Amino acid sequence: MTAPYGIRVARSEADRAACFAVRTEVFVVEQRVPESIEYDAYDAGAVHVLAVDRDGSPIGTGRLLHGAPAEAKTGSAGVGSLGRLAVLRSARGTGVGAALVRAIEAEAARLGLTAVDLGAQVHALGFYEALGYVAYGPEFEEAGIAHRAMRRTLTP
Repeated sequence: MTAPYGIRVARSEADRAACFAVRTEVFVVEQRVPESIEYDAYDAGAVHVLAVDRDGSPIGTGRLLHGAPAEAKTGSAGVGSLGRLAVLRSARGTGVGAALVRAIEAEAARLGLTAVDLGAQVHALGFYEALGYVAYGPEFEEAGIAHRAMRRTLTP
C-alpha cells in the first residue's frame, strides 16, 4: 500500500512557503507560539522538508540545522539539529510525522552528520523515543512550552 502522502526536500520558494504555512497553523495558531519567535535567522540556511497529501496540499514540515548553526544549538560538531516538526491536525496519526523525521535523518546522513539532536515538547517524548531518540538533561521551557533535549545517533 502506498502512503497517502509524499515527502520531499523543500527546494523552491513555493515549497518553503508551504513549510512556513504549516508551521504557522501548528505553532502560531494552534499552540499560540508568538510569530516573532517562530521564524528565526536559522531558517535561511536550514534544510526544510515538506510533506504533501495526494492532492499536493502541504500537511507537514520539519527542518534540519547543520554546520555552525547546529553546533551553536547542540554544542557538538557533526550533530544536526532537527526542529520545527509540525503536522496539521488533520494528518496526525497517519505516519507522516515519523516519515518527516526519517527524511530529516536521511538528509543529516547525506551531509555526513553522525547524530541528530532535537528539543521535544514533553507530550511528544514517546513519539521520539519510538523513533530511537534518547532524552538527556533537564526539562526546559521554550515559547512557554516544556521541552526535553533528545538525541539519536545515526548509523552509517
